[in-house]
Amino acid sequence: MNLPYWRLSLFYFFYFATLGGFLPFWSLYLENAGFSAMEIGELSAFMIVTKIIAPNLLGAIADHTRKSMMIIRIASFFAALIFTGFLFFKGYLWFALITVGFSFFWNATLPQFEAVTLFHLKDQAHRYSSIRLWGSVGFIVAVLGIGRLLEFYSIDDLPYLLTALLGLIWLAVLITPEAKMGYSGRDSISLLHILLKPEIFAFIIVYMLLQLAHGPYYVFYSIYLSHHQYSATVIGLLWSVGVCAEILLFMLMKKLLAWLSLRTIVLISIFLSIVRWLLIAHFVDYYAVMIAAQLLHAASFGSSHVAAIHLVHQYFGVEHQGKGQALYSSMSFGLGGMLGSLYSGFFWDELGAEFVYSVAAMLCCIAFLIAFIWVGRVKQLKYHD
Repeated sequence: MNLPYWRLSLFYFFYFATLGGFLPFWSLYLENAGFSAMEIGELSAFMIVTKIIAPNLLGAIADHTRKSMMIIRIASFFAALIFTGFLFFKGYLWFALITVGFSFFWNATLPQFEAVTLFHLKDQAHRYSSIRLWGSVGFIVAVLGIGRLLEFYSIDDLPYLLTALLGLIWLAVLITPEAKMGYSGRDSISLLHILLKPEIFAFIIVYMLLQLAHGPYYVFYSIYLSHHQYSATVIGLLWSVGVCAEILLFMLMKKLLAWLSLRTIVLISIFLSIVRWLLIAHFVDYYAVMIAAQLLHAASFGSSHVAAIHLVHQYFGVEHQGKGQALYSSMSFGLGGMLGSLYSGFFWDELGAEFVYSVAAMLCCIAFLIAFIWVGRVKQLKYHD
């Protein structure tokens, strides 16, 4: 079967366009709805905590049934359906229930689609970045478009836009074909045997810490900028700068993978993450510095994520690929993201943004030390074209 490049890319475009509506603007929507910083942190954590359970559950089902696309289609449908509840119900309890319900299904789709993409690519794994970059394009389109719309319309209209984007995700997966996984059942290695390897455990801890550090960025960065007199348009532009840097990174990733080992890419990414959070913590009033910090998103997320996808692909093999991608997503974006949302919400009003972002830098220092000692030292875990 020929690679369904554009159909795979379409999913990433709409999925990350939806994320582009959430990350810069959802916290502003919640603040406008009257929720406190603590409540915003909790609601954001509810959205993230489902990443711990949902990807692993659906990953196990997908690996067992070999019907990943069917599961993704069902999950995408229910994510869009449940999200419409935000159009009709108000109040903290309703928001919490709807958030848990829709995000359970929404968070389960991406890790399985990552596995589907890699199965379609087969021995062309180096092309992953060229497909994934369309997600970054979708993010930018949404951030700039929604940011501009909010200059003229109320932020109360945000749920309508996000409902439409979730519906487009469902339409995109309806036209994406199932991938032939090619698992023969021979030379089977148990999942437990893989997980007991020290390097796998260290890999999981490193990426959990990296996403824990991203918590205050994803939840409070827009509020942080807004309180320092940045307009909604400028906030959207700054988010877009980070994603533009990410797109450029994805375009160059094939060459970087040929020049550098996965271990080197991970270590450089973590080091630049430390620099990024320190800049945001101490130089928010300097527009040029904020642009520089956003350019480092190419490292703190872009290169670190691509390296992780390749490492998971090699660590878990064909038989456990769905579970491997789910574990990476649930422990990093799920557990790490949830803890990041909670700690940033807890300390934001009490100790301030400078403290919260400095803690993020410290967490990345710990991640660097663990990665330096354990991650990527096994020779066979180098990238192969």
